Amino acid sequence: MKTDQTPETEIKNVIENYYFKGIYVGNTELLKKAFYKDALLFGDVKGVPYFKTAAQYIDGVGNRISPEKSGKDFKAEIISIDVINSIATAKLNVKMYDFNYYNFITFNKINGEWLIVNKTLTDVQP
Repeated sequence: MKTDQTPETEIKNVIENYYFKGIYVGNTELLKKAFYKDALLFGDVKGVPYFKTAAQYIDGVGNRISPEKSGKDFKAEIISIDVINSIATAKLNVKMYDFNYYNFITFNKINGEWLIVNKTLTDVQP
């Protein structure tokens, strides 16, 4: 049964149920549902430039100790979502381990599904 959800609600569901949950529990299958297969990730972590393909990123998540298993705090929040037609951006804050990430996620509605096509990130130190 198809529900009439707004694009913002559909995107929020992808972020919370696939992206955030995938990161938290280390579930690569959830992350694969969130990302377009050829998505790219750019940014910096602790001042070091960062570049990965979605496949490299997802593989890395699968090969680390998840925040859930580490017992360390994990806090993820959606700051904003903006949608215009078939494109959208989301600003997120993810605090895990010793990182305070800000993400700008770009979505595109492809074959009826909102998918992450690009992620930029930076680690902000207090």
